[in-house]
Amino acid sequence: MTIRVLIVEDEQIAAEAHRTYVERMPDFEVVAVARSFQDAVRELGPTRTDAARIDLVLLDMNLPDGHGLDLLRQLRATGRLHDVIAVTSAPDADIVRQAVAQGVVAYLLKPFTFAMFEIKLRQYAAFRQTLEQGESIDQQSVDAVFGAMRPVPGDHTLPKGLSVQTLEAVRRTLDDAPGAASAGEVAEMIGSSRVTARRYLEHLTDLGQLSRATRYGGTGRPEVEYSAVRS
Repeated sequence: MTIRVLIVEDEQIAAEAHRTYVERMPDFEVVAVARSFQDAVRELGPTRTDAARIDLVLLDMNLPDGHGLDLLRQLRATGRLHDVIAVTSAPDADIVRQAVAQGVVAYLLKPFTFAMFEIKLRQYAAFRQTLEQGESIDQQSVDAVFGAMRPVPGDHTLPKGLSVQTLEAVRRTLDDAPGAASAGEVAEMIGSSRVTARRYLEHLTDLGQLSRATRYGGTGRPEVEYSAVRS
């Protein structure tokens, strides 16, 4: 199953980043990028044959010529069933409530890392897959559909090749460490290879749970070190 995505984002750098993020995801495909409200209306309009191929809209709420909420209302008024993940830099509770009322399936607050983006899209893919398993669903299936977008605590929806157990081991190691540690030092503490430890450290850094710095000194090359972000 390939999920076809329309990106609605007026900022060029952000639009390019979102396209790159989507293209890094297996089973996702960018159909088009709309840089304004009117561009999005055209991409989703009845005269565009591609509109029927759009499964998911990544919708920036703040566009130069209109608001994402208005675009949502237009979509729902015309009966279009495109799923929408809202993207915004303004954590306005009222806008969030209105977006949810218009059927937004998820919300992403800028700035976000690829790791955060990947988690949301993986959740969405699970959501779609659950819905498409059959025409009739029971209570358990309904719960599964909504649960796909709201993982239980501890479900990290990790990238392929990473495990929750090792992630927790790396996190605890840094939490308990008196200071920063390099990938090699963490690998020694958890009994893994340096490459494996670095993958987990970089993932936790992308999630904002670790910070990264450069360690100088000694006769070798500078080394990257990681430390826990304390609340």
